Amino acid sequence: MRHSQGGGLTPKRQAAREQLRLEAAERFARGEKTADGARELQVGERQVDRWRREWREGGMEALTPVAS
Repeated sequence: MRHSQGGGLTPKRQAAREQLRLEAAERFARGEKTADGARELQVGERQVDRWRREWREGGMEALTPVAS
């Protein structure tokens, strides 16, 4: 299960992860580089690449988890 679907995270950690994704999207919109975003958000570049791809394909909504 993906983290965006709750993948074993507590509700508090899910909310924190969502906040990171949304902050990443704001950085993408400003044109920031993946490496810079990863360093600032303290996550891996591969994760930021994944978020960027999702954002590019579906916008902010793609980074917001769907309630099941």
